[in-house]
Amino acid sequence: MNTILRKSILGVAGLAFTGGVFAGPVAAHAADTTHTKPVAVTVQGDKLMPHGVQGEQSRIDLNDEQTANVKAIIAATKKAGMDERAAVVSIATALQESKLENLGHLGDRNDHDSQGLFQQRPSSGWGTVEQITDPEYSTTAFLKGLKQVDGWQDMPLTKAAQTVQVSAYPDHYAQWEQQAADLVAQHWNS
Repeated sequence: MNTILRKSILGVAGLAFTGGVFAGPVAAHAADTTHTKPVAVTVQGDKLMPHGVQGEQSRIDLNDEQTANVKAIIAATKKAGMDERAAVVSIATALQESKLENLGHLGDRNDHDSQGLFQQRPSSGWGTVEQITDPEYSTTAFLKGLKQVDGWQDMPLTKAAQTVQVSAYPDHYAQWEQQAADLVAQHWNS
């Protein structure tokens, strides 16, 4: 990674951390979650979760909009020429960031200017509001970042997601790995 990009990422990480410390977690899109013990995926387990899961897993029931967003993430992943593991990382990230809801600006409850499935920020160069609230565009932008992470395929999901997202809560992505893998197994070939 070049020096300018690394410094930019570290600067954004500092801002994100500071915002998280002073503002606390954004609860605007909080949903009831069910915590479950880690279990193994039986369909394509090695490909979907090569490292297994880390810690307790959360799960939410999805509505039609959230399911459509899962399918959009999978379609964008295929279009980008990436595999099922990339879709698992993407869906787990979107589960953590927005609970798979394509969030617009939330006013005072917003984390800076974060929007869309991945809570990307126009001010951080992710794209315009219109772009980052388009599921295909936002997924493609996330995957472009993921492709730039050397060895992402060999990393635990939470580390790969964090390297792209630079979250104030880097370990929170891990809790969605099981549900993300289940969703990819269910929808990849549909």
